[in-house]
Amino acid sequence: MIKVGIIGSGSMGSGIAQVAATAGHEVLLYDNNPDALQRAETHLKKIMARLVEKGRLKSTEAEQILSRIKYVDSVYAYGDSGLIIEAIVENLDVKRGVFEQLEDIVPEDCILATNTSSLSIAAIAAACKKPERVLGIHFFNPAPLMKLVEIIPAIQTNQNYLDHAAELIRSWQKLVVIAKDTPGFIVNRVARPFYGESLRILEEGLADVPTIDWALKEMGGFRMGPFTLMDYIGNDVNYTVTETVFKAFYYDPRYKPAFTQKRLSEAGYLGRKSGRGYYDYREGAKNPVPNEDATLGQTIVDRVVTMLINEAADALYLNVASRDDIDTAMTKGVNYPKGLLKWADEIGIATCVERMDDLHQEYLEDRYRCSPLLRKMARAGKTFYE
Repeated sequence: MIKVGIIGSGSMGSGIAQVAATAGHEVLLYDNNPDALQRAETHLKKIMARLVEKGRLKSTEAEQILSRIKYVDSVYAYGDSGLIIEAIVENLDVKRGVFEQLEDIVPEDCILATNTSSLSIAAIAAACKKPERVLGIHFFNPAPLMKLVEIIPAIQTNQNYLDHAAELIRSWQKLVVIAKDTPGFIVNRVARPFYGESLRILEEGLADVPTIDWALKEMGGFRMGPFTLMDYIGNDVNYTVTETVFKAFYYDPRYKPAFTQKRLSEAGYLGRKSGRGYYDYREGAKNPVPNEDATLGQTIVDRVVTMLINEAADALYLNVASRDDIDTAMTKGVNYPKGLLKWADEIGIATCVERMDDLHQEYLEDRYRCSPLLRKMARAGKTFYE
């Protein structure tokens, strides 16, 4: 069984280390910050103890998992590794520097993977002499609990390395989807309207924060409303991803960030972690209650879901991923109640086109352009699923 190296011991890196060690691999976890590495070790021991307390693991199993994770103080420890997964800061220059250094340390056939959620895999691979072994392996947080993993080949990636990586991650009991190396891959691209269109509805004054959250959770079936979720993720993090995707798509208005979220980030209202966001989490704080008007709620759900479907259809149209991988990614990666393309069939493709055209006619903004695939399918009377 190959040895796995993880670079970065934050919540993502330590989570991936736990997954790999649970699957039986010897894992080498490295961080250039010794304190962070110590915190990761303490945190992983607590997680294992909790799993034993809950009866999900035997104490001997927990001890074996922990014994497989070695905490190393240098990337030179990776000399005999078969897979390296980098999970550090989302900075292209920093990642390129790490990969360039790794190539002189690891074996010739070692797979080099980045856990980036939005940066170009091709740009990272280009820093290497053997770019054909570089690809993206994008886990979702928390890695031990989230089943989905996006695997993203760069244009330089050799098919054998892609196949090997996919087989390996599936052996870790993960659901693998293959995504094209485009901004946001599948999930972070297709999910943008869940936040963006909800923010637009808020800024227009159509509904307030708790009402939009109530509509999408109680009427739409989403596990969390968009504002609750943004507060959970962190408004600074969510805004940065939105801004990154917007810039990467050459400022396509479909991905335009909202001033509301930017101002909250600037004010330090980051959500749960700062005590304030769209909601007030401070002790004794009172938050407004939703307007549970069913007609208003349905208007909100129809608009946001149609925008999500349009984005999913466009991802399929542009060969970002297969139909099944897109629907799997959205149900397993962000817990949507249904696959968006399956949802489109239920609503009716012609209805989705009509809703998109109504929005476009109302606003005359390219943000609301209908996917050519939806329009062609409506004209031909086709569905995504038989």
